[in-house]
Amino acid sequence: MDLAGATREVRGARPPGHHAVSGRSRWDRGRWAALADTMLDSVRPFASPDGSLVTLPGPAGGYGRAVDGLEGYARTFLLAGFRLAGERGADPHGYAERYAAGLAAGTDPRHPERWVRLSEHGQAKVEAASIALVLDLTRPWIWDRLDPAVQERVVDYLAEAVGDDTYPRINWVWFRLVVQTFLRSVGGPHSLDEMAADLATHDSFERADGWMSDGAERAFDHYAGWALHLYPTLWARMAGAADLAAPRRERDVALLDRFLQDAVALVGGDGSPLVQGRSLTYRFAAAAPFWVGAMAEVPSLPPGLLRRAASAVVGHFVERGAPDDDGLLRLGWHHAWPRLAQSYSGPGSPYWASKGLLGLALPADHPAWTAPEEPLPVERGDELRVVRAPGWVVSGTRADGVVRVVNHGTDHAREGDRTGDSPLYARLGYSTATCPWLDDDSWLSPVDQSVSLVDATGRATHRTGMTTLEVGVVEPAAGEAEAAVAASRVAAHWVLPAEDRQGHGSGATGDAVDAGVLTVVSVVRGPWEVRCVRADALAAGADCAATAARLRVSGWPTVAGDGLSSVVAPLLGDGTGGTTARDDVSPLGEGARVPWVDLPAAPGAWAACLVALRRSDGSGDPSTHGAAVTVDGATAVVVWPDGARTTVRLP
Repeated sequence: MDLAGATREVRGARPPGHHAVSGRSRWDRGRWAALADTMLDSVRPFASPDGSLVTLPGPAGGYGRAVDGLEGYARTFLLAGFRLAGERGADPHGYAERYAAGLAAGTDPRHPERWVRLSEHGQAKVEAASIALVLDLTRPWIWDRLDPAVQERVVDYLAEAVGDDTYPRINWVWFRLVVQTFLRSVGGPHSLDEMAADLATHDSFERADGWMSDGAERAFDHYAGWALHLYPTLWARMAGAADLAAPRRERDVALLDRFLQDAVALVGGDGSPLVQGRSLTYRFAAAAPFWVGAMAEVPSLPPGLLRRAASAVVGHFVERGAPDDDGLLRLGWHHAWPRLAQSYSGPGSPYWASKGLLGLALPADHPAWTAPEEPLPVERGDELRVVRAPGWVVSGTRADGVVRVVNHGTDHAREGDRTGDSPLYARLGYSTATCPWLDDDSWLSPVDQSVSLVDATGRATHRTGMTTLEVGVVEPAAGEAEAAVAASRVAAHWVLPAEDRQGHGSGATGDAVDAGVLTVVSVVRGPWEVRCVRADALAAGADCAATAARLRVSGWPTVAGDGLSSVVAPLLGDGTGGTTARDDVSPLGEGARVPWVDLPAAPGAWAACLVALRRSDGSGDPSTHGAAVTVDGATAVVVWPDGARTTVRLP
């Protein structure tokens, strides 16, 4: 199949703003396989002579070229392993021989292409898990055929995981667990106590409704799906895990099942995953949990819906330029955009996207491939739901295919922390059609999707450390419209950032300066949010109170030509509107704009704005005409632009 030609044809056929994706049944297994083979063929010229290092073009990653080469090998090995497993060992492309040669060279400490060892660099611990996972998955076709001396070297290389207590207590616990599980299956060193400890740490990440936080912080992002729900199912299938996994399997599948009921609702009508959280350059790795659900045979989601979700996500990127015309994945989103990277990202990092092609490990006769596709929630109708763990209200609109998240509980921090906001986590809103601004200034002074106190220099406060007050669905009174409500309170603060800023996705650390206490209530329905805001108090001291004279409510970020309308309109309070415009702040395009409204920061008084995001092409008038809100004590009555009403209680 001429994948590149087919991709060009699809791209050319879609007008701007069109939200249909791959057309059900368009992404059959043959097309998935063609994509995988193109990706594997395209990286081959960048392999070292004996194949142990795949060093892709581009500047060196933050950890150096040796790590880049190992990462390129291990992450493409994942994809090759899925292809081998799904074809039950049939190997017309020679993947087994190619990657076996790399194993032999990489694990030889005297070879010029030897790998960075686990004791030499932490990133090797991540990549070792991919190698161990694929060796188990493809055992008859690679491991069993390795020369015994190579097998011994592989065991020696992986054995450094045993007794190593430096693995961060986040999703990394699975990297040690997977490696030790493989070692156990081949008679290598391992520690059952460490394996039990890693499982217990994973269990500590569990939150409401099957969601997982990536560590102790409120770190809700795509790692919940492509790591914390992926590894339990894949690990349970490993030869060395049978007895350990058996008593856990039922609960792990139940948690995955519940998580996926929310996850499918977070895929846009154009197939875009939610543009939120770190490591976004992994792109269609966001499809991985849907394939895991098919593998685990979750009871609540049919395999045709799971395949539809995975196909939509992968199709979204392929039809918009990733992989690029050379068949390579670059650091970026649709196209290369290096600013999207974290400090740990290198040119091989994007190939964790291989996880999104996990379905190829399932044979062609699996129900995930044979069942008819079923439409996504946003393709069936408007979607309004609450996701309790991250403090999200999810609103998807069928007319434009946009899925929006209003966020009152996620900041990649702990309640009470006084750090800077990460644009990737702490914004009030995320969607499948917009991206938070990621330039340096936006990390230091929030612009998009924020409620801030703004000083005389225009510097905005941060909300990290917020307290979630409420996340729920409003029970409508007779004749009123259903809506959802979320609320939070924050000790708003400016941050003077430390010089040694880390780049792992969290907000900046540094000295915090109090500005005041803000309460924010979001009432959500369709493309609209009525955002009620109250300055409960301003920080003590006349100087501080004077500099915090403006209360700013900002809306959704858009870029030129995206067909989106973003509006912030004052409904309660004397507001003055404006727009901030910048370039090179978003991977979605140039001409980025954010609307905002400034209001007086009057302690104790409620103000309110209508915040709207919708496609202006074919989805009706985005006007805010007719919207209103009245507040009487602790009761707010919202009149929506279409004339419907909703009554809510305010904190």
